[in-house]
Formats: sequence, structure tokens, C-alpha cells
Amino acid sequence: MWLPLLSAVLLAAAFYITTTSSSSGNACVSRSFGHDSVVCECNSTYCDSVGSVVLPPVGHYASYLSSRQGSRLEASQAPVRLNSTGGLRLTLLPYKKYQTIRGFGGALTDAAAMNILSLSAGAQDQLLRQYFSTEGIGYSVVRVPMASCDFSTRLYTYADTVGDYNLDNFTLTPEDVNMKIPLLRRAQAMSPRPLSLLASAWSAPAWMKTNGALIGKGSLKGQPGGKEHKTWAQYYIRFLEEYSKYNLTFWAVTTGNEPTAGLMTNYSFQALGFTPEEQRDWVALDLGPALHASSFPHTHVLLMDDNRQLLPYWAKVVLGDIHAGRYIHGVAVHWYLDRLFPAAPTLGATHTLYPEYYLFGTEACAGWTALDRGVMLGSWQRAEQYAHDILDDLNHHVTGWTDWNLALDQTGGPNWVKNFVDSPVIVDAQRDVFFKQPTFYSMAHFSKFLHEGSQRVGVSPSGETELEFSAFIRPDGAVVLIVLNRSSADVPFEVWDQTVGYVPSTAPPHSLLTLAWYTQGFNL
Repeated sequence: MWLPLLSAVLLAAAFYITTTSSSSGNACVSRSFGHDSVVCECNSTYCDSVGSVVLPPVGHYASYLSSRQGSRLEASQAPVRLNSTGGLRLTLLPYKKYQTIRGFGGALTDAAAMNILSLSAGAQDQLLRQYFSTEGIGYSVVRVPMASCDFSTRLYTYADTVGDYNLDNFTLTPEDVNMKIPLLRRAQAMSPRPLSLLASAWSAPAWMKTNGALIGKGSLKGQPGGKEHKTWAQYYIRFLEEYSKYNLTFWAVTTGNEPTAGLMTNYSFQALGFTPEEQRDWVALDLGPALHASSFPHTHVLLMDDNRQLLPYWAKVVLGDIHAGRYIHGVAVHWYLDRLFPAAPTLGATHTLYPEYYLFGTEACAGWTALDRGVMLGSWQRAEQYAHDILDDLNHHVTGWTDWNLALDQTGGPNWVKNFVDSPVIVDAQRDVFFKQPTFYSMAHFSKFLHEGSQRVGVSPSGETELEFSAFIRPDGAVVLIVLNRSSADVPFEVWDQTVGYVPSTAPPHSLLTLAWYTQGFNL
């Protein structure tokens, strides 16, 4: 009953509202801001939702469609066919088994927490449910900055007392205690499974660094094994201890956000420089032993946490050393220069050299380049960039993909250095609403359907095609096939699953499609 009034208000503001189907009974209240697609608007009492997905019985399949035209996880079901319809065929190859999935998620930065908490209590819950609840899109990974980053409103660490090598004055800040920790606890309470928390530090305290500042070109003083390096390792332990007091346990820590940034002259925000050799020795002499001797010996350590053009060299230096390699579990990668550095000679080569270590995507966002800066409400092009990169990563052994800020304001902040970017959720605090961007649904096509433990399997096309795709078998025996069509034409195809038959489908122009069905006889 509120739609006519809302439409009138928005019309006066030169916007319009339409509705598009979602997979639950709640339709997307869509708004156009003049870009190539729409956003879905949510408030404290209403939001479209993918719902709790129950796949049909063997012999049928489910389809979920999002598109530039405005579909948002539009659901349908149909029977599998016993006969081929001809044309493009994607043949499932379940005997070709690759990596297992850890999960998908985003980062709870200071800025994300501020934006979520700027909403009313009801709208906050709605936003968190969209990400973390059974009815939402199933985020299972949350990256948490250790102290401040550029998406903070001030510069700080947890140990800013000069010369405090024993960390006697180590203290969590109001950003942790009043914002991030309460939100993490609320998200965990909504999630049907334990969240995989991932911690990354941007900078050591200024007094421990060569440049005496949190920003700019600077590394730890001294050498690995020395007092600054040992204190920095203990800083990690103290962080884990303090968060554990709130019943928050971290699956993993990274060796530090973008270590190459701290090697750059006049870098504009928080950074800590490490060469791969320094990182190798710090892990071997300080961080690894500190974790092993702490109450968190099973916390994973992910090296690098930087862009993939550094691979496989960075991995060779660190993992090639037996002393460092025994403490490492995986390699963390960012997406920012992926278009310049193909996946095969970076991710693929690293997996070939070190298959026992997993690859994991830890940061990505749209709107970060000078020519394509900030929030773009309703950009389907950015949704396609997300889906293309996720598929490319998954097809080169990556086990999960983490978006950057869970929520930002309409300027793409706050960010103390004005490094504004985009986010899958944009908050309008004045109206107490939030917008789910097309990139939110890009994430959903993966995070909602690829449960932890799902295993990528082979899939082979019968001929050349513009479609991009990846196939998985979940622990419950369901096949999930995700298909991206970045072309401007319909692409009909069928999937051949030898246990059930032919799954017929069509990928509309500029669309993302998830197909899911139960098999007979495939086991992980």
C-alpha cells in the first residue's frame, strides 16, 4: 500500500520504481539512477530476498537468473530431459576433480560498520540478514582489518605507546568494541554455520617502523628475529586474544595487507612494507612460532595478501623455504590488476608448484580506478566484472573470493584519504534505506549456492562459445553450474549429466545464471 506514495515521491525526484522477480515471494523494488541497470531498495520492513533455497527432486533442476535487463535471482524449475535438443552442449565431467570451496564474503571495515550502524535497528538487521542469514545470500567469510585502514575515519593502531615492546598498553578501540565486534556477533547469530573470520593488518605502530609513520614508505625496524619483528608477531596474538574474549575466533590471518604498498615512495595510506624474503623470515622466525606457542595454533596463515602479478615468484621465495612453509596454509590474492595479469601464469602456475597450499581471494571492489571512480548505482557492467573475475579465479584453483567493504555511503566512504570506491550495498542513512547493487547479486550467484566443501569438477563445451562457466558438486550431492553471458545475444545451451540427462537452458544477453540439480551417484 506504500508503493503508490513512494512512487510519487521518487517520480518527483526524477527516479522510477518497478518490481522484478526474486526467488522468494519478495520482489525487488528497483530504482534507476541512470546507469545500465537498477538497484534494489530495502528498508527496515521490506527487502527482496533469495529465500531459503530447496532444490527440486532428482529429475528436475532449478534456475536462478540475474540480468542487465533487471532480473534478480529470478527462480524457475523444470524437468530434466532424456533427449538432446542439439546445439551447444556443456558436458559435466565429475571424475575431473579440483579444489574445494571455503566460502565467499566481504570485509567489515570501520566504514562498513559505520554505515550499517547509521541505519535504524530494523534496517540494520535487514541488511545483515541479506548477507548472512539462511534467507540471505550465505556469506560465510568476513575479513576484519586489524586496527585502521583507509576505510577508517582516523589513523590508529592498538599499541600506539612508544617503546611498548611488551604490548602492556595493547587495547582494542571503540571501532572494535562498539562497532565491529557487536556486528560480527549479530552476523554470527544469523548465520546457520560458523563464520570464517579473516584478519589483516595494514600497518604496525609508527614507533616500530623505519619511517616513524603509519603511512608512506616504511618497514619494520631491525631484522626478522629482532625485537620489532617479535613484537609485531605478538601483536597478532594479542588481537586474537582480545577478540576471543567476545567469543570471536579467527579462521585465518594474513601476513599483512599489500606488503608492496609499504615499499612505495609516499604511499598515501596505511601500509607496512615487506619484501618476499623479509616476509619469509618473519614467518619462519617470529609469526609462525608465536602462533604455534599461543592459544591459536590452528589459525591459518595466508601469505602475500596482494595482487597476483607477484605470483608465482612470491610463493617460491616463501614456500620454497621449509622453515616458513611449515607455518603457511595458503596464498591470499587481490583482484586489482587481474585484467593485466592472466590467471594461468600466476594462479595456475602457483597451484602447479605448490598444490598443497590453497589460493584464496581476499579483496576486490569496483570503482577504484581514476577513470572509473566511486559509487555507480545500478552498474551491470561492474556486476559482470565481478562474475568474470570470480569464475576466472575459480577455474584456476581459487577456493573463495572476498569482496571489500560490506557497505558504503553514497560517496563510497567514509575514507580518511578520500579513496572512495563502490560496494555491493550502498546506504542512504537520511532515508533509512539501503541499495543492493548488481554486484550484490553477482556475489549471490556464488555465495548462496556453493556451500563450503563443494568441489569444482570438469565441464567441457561441445564447441566455441562466449559463455563463461564453472561447475561444482556440493557435499549434498547437488551439481551447481554458474554461467556468465557477457554478449548481447541469447545463448541457448544444454548440460549433459550422465546420471540424470539433459538440462536445457538459455543464457539471456548480459546475464548471470546459476543452475542446480541433484545427481544420482556422484560422490566427493
